[in-house]
Amino acid sequence: MIITCPSCKKKFEIDPNMIPPEGRDLQCGSCDNVWFYEVEVESSKPLKLNKNISNDEKEKNINKKNENTDKIYKNRQPESTNKPKKNLEKTSNKFFSYLVVFIISFIALVILVDTLKTPLINTFPGLEVILFNLFETLQDLKLFIIDLY
Repeated sequence: MIITCPSCKKKFEIDPNMIPPEGRDLQCGSCDNVWFYEVEVESSKPLKLNKNISNDEKEKNINKKNENTDKIYKNRQPESTNKPKKNLEKTSNKFFSYLVVFIISFIALVILVDTLKTPLINTFPGLEVILFNLFETLQDLKLFIIDLY
C-alpha cells in the first residue's frame, strides 16, 4: 500500500497489515509530520447508470472523435525529411566511436607486446623476427606522420 504524507507529499510503501481497520497515527520519515491515517473502505455497491444512451448517440460521439483525430493528423507536417539526417549523424558518430576504440585498443596491444617482448621471444623463438618487423613498421609510420607536418 502506498501512503502519501499530507504535508510534504512524499510517498511511502507500507505493509497493509500494519494499519488496523480503525486507523493509526503515522509519522513521515522525511518531514517528521504526524497524522492519523485510516484505511478507506471501497464501496461494495454496484454502479448504476443514470442515463441510457441509444446506439445513434454512441455512433454520433464516435464520428465526432474520428473527425477530431482526422483534423489532428491533417495538421501534422511529415517528419520523414528529418529522419535520414538523424540516422546519418548517428551512423557517423558510431563510426568515429568505433574508430577511436580500435585505435586505443591497438595502441594498448602494442604496449603490451613491447612490455612482454623478452618472455615471448624466449617462449616462441620464431616470434623474434615478426616482432622486430612490427616495431620497425610502427617506427616507419611514426616518421611518416611526423614528415606530414
